[in-house]
Amino acid sequence: MTPEGKVKKAVTEALRKRGDVYIFMPVPSGYGQSSLDYECCYRGRFFAIETKRPGGKPTDRQMQIASLIKRAGGAVFIIDGDLSELEAWLDTTNDPRIE
Repeated sequence: MTPEGKVKKAVTEALRKRGDVYIFMPVPSGYGQSSLDYECCYRGRFFAIETKRPGGKPTDRQMQIASLIKRAGGAVFIIDGDLSELEAWLDTTNDPRIE
């Protein structure tokens, strides 16, 4: 497994253990609009994740997509192995439909 593949596996496991996270992993095919590695929804909140090998950095295109998601009100996580920021966000995310 590649270093980035190991990070993706850890992210997928962390999301699945929550049990109520919608997870979509777009498969790039050269057609349509690009996205990040994960598009997810948790407790009514949209977020996206781009995974990188440890020390890896997103491309300019990936940063452009991340910016569009943030401007639309979504959260974005760039993860190269440390899941603490994502875990903290998931732990403190409340369902806006209940507030």
